[in-house]
Amino acid sequence: MFDYTGKVVAITGASSGLGKQMAEGYAKCGANLVLMARRVERLEASAKEWEAQYGIQVLPVKCDVTSTESITEALAAIDAKFGHCEVIVNDAGGERGTGTPLVDYKKDDWEFTLRLDLTSIFEVTKFFAGYMKKNIAEGKQTYGRVINIASIYGLVGNTAIPTIAYHSTKGAVVNFSRGAAAELAKDGITVNTICPGYFYTELTEETLNSDYFQAFARQSVPMGRYGSKGELNSAAIFLGAEESSYVTGQAIAVDGGYTCV
Repeated sequence: MFDYTGKVVAITGASSGLGKQMAEGYAKCGANLVLMARRVERLEASAKEWEAQYGIQVLPVKCDVTSTESITEALAAIDAKFGHCEVIVNDAGGERGTGTPLVDYKKDDWEFTLRLDLTSIFEVTKFFAGYMKKNIAEGKQTYGRVINIASIYGLVGNTAIPTIAYHSTKGAVVNFSRGAAAELAKDGITVNTICPGYFYTELTEETLNSDYFQAFARQSVPMGRYGSKGELNSAAIFLGAEESSYVTGQAIAVDGGYTCV
């Protein structure tokens, strides 16, 4: 199971953090990779390292997921290089205005977060699913997988820090994925969501290292700790695999039990 040899996996937000970790997880399973992000020099460094280490092909592509033109150009580059793409992982995202209470939250920060965390998911999914559907119909690939990275904050609220726009967009990603899954099921394309709990990334390190959040995690996460590097990879590999053909419309929390209590 889970042999990705000859398959192509594209990942947005692949220059660092969870996106980079998942990319290497797929590389270890033999997948050829498309690394997409704005910081292309980081992608190029990963590509050089992983091609040598894992014997795969890696295409680094500069891509701004808030730009329709950038997304379509990335897809054209994938088609020119590989001619197919079995998996797209929508990991790119961020937020603005974290820590600001709802009653003080600025509309500009709301719209920024909405564009980056939700509208980009819609556009990337739209174009990649269309490409997969066409390729399946033409026999260029046998299946398609869309994996959208949301958050535990897309499933529940929280008492640790105000982040209303993030809650809203990530919750929308979960149900967008269900709607897309229902539409695309008959086309051989599954759509699922991963909802990570607390993991260290460049964006979260300062917050997670604070005494306040360390104490909060010990109390609120049944496992009593944050996620470790690579602990998200198995969910991504499972959902992207050809063998997971009957799993669609699901939201899998990888959170040490945070959302079960």
